[in-house]
Amino acid sequence: MNLIAKLLPESHILLDADLTSKKRVFEQAGLIFENTGSAGRNVVFDCLFAREKLGSTGLGQGVAIPHGRIKGLKTASGAMIRVRNAIPFDAPDGQNVNLVFVLLVPERATDEHLQILSELAQMFCDKPFRERLLAATTPAELLQLITSWEPDAPGQHSPAV
Repeated sequence: MNLIAKLLPESHILLDADLTSKKRVFEQAGLIFENTGSAGRNVVFDCLFAREKLGSTGLGQGVAIPHGRIKGLKTASGAMIRVRNAIPFDAPDGQNVNLVFVLLVPERATDEHLQILSELAQMFCDKPFRERLLAATTPAELLQLITSWEPDAPGQHSPAV
């Protein structure tokens, strides 16, 4: 099993959300984490917004991975939001974003945080995989896609985006 599947419960997947900006995505992420008791909505929003001020977390190819450290969080946690209409995210390729993976890690996380971000980047570099995520009709189907995805073996490289 990959690292991402371990930190993404089905209750943290939102498909075809009617969100129109980064700010709205961060607010929705805050609600998702608050509703499952992971972290308060304002803490999540402030954390993601502060990180975004350092530089866009838009990867390109319609994907963004906003992330941040949360004081008191015990383990890494993720949420997947697919927006109905792609939104501006200041991605390096200038493309709007419709797949957003929000990653929260404990305040002192180091290696694990970087491993998860690396695996997310590898996962989202796979164009056919992104297309399957966009076509998923239920949170359970999207979670199954993520659960069955396998990272490259060490030394291998993902295809370019």
